[in-house]
Amino acid sequence: MKDLHKIFTLFKDEFPGVYAKHEALGREIHGSGGPLPEKTRWLIKVAVSAASQHKLSLETHLAKARQAGATEDEIKHALLLIMQTTGFPMFMEAYSVFKSMK
Repeated sequence: MKDLHKIFTLFKDEFPGVYAKHEALGREIHGSGGPLPEKTRWLIKVAVSAASQHKLSLETHLAKARQAGATEDEIKHALLLIMQTTGFPMFMEAYSVFKSMK
């Protein structure tokens, strides 16, 4: 997948060794860390990045969840799940990012 954010591309160019290790860890955890299906893993990452207010991560994870076959309803459900734990304003921020990426 093409980088969604210029800052990530700049990071990769400026710190290629750190990026390579970061990417390898991500591949290991995401791909071999356990039995969850691909789509489920990305939906969890959507919820975690939304709950953490990491907009750039949320945008990336939304794109990857869609790429893994997550439906719009599944993504909305993942976002709704953060509301009771993190609050309505946090959900609305994440929902705003989701709607802006349609």
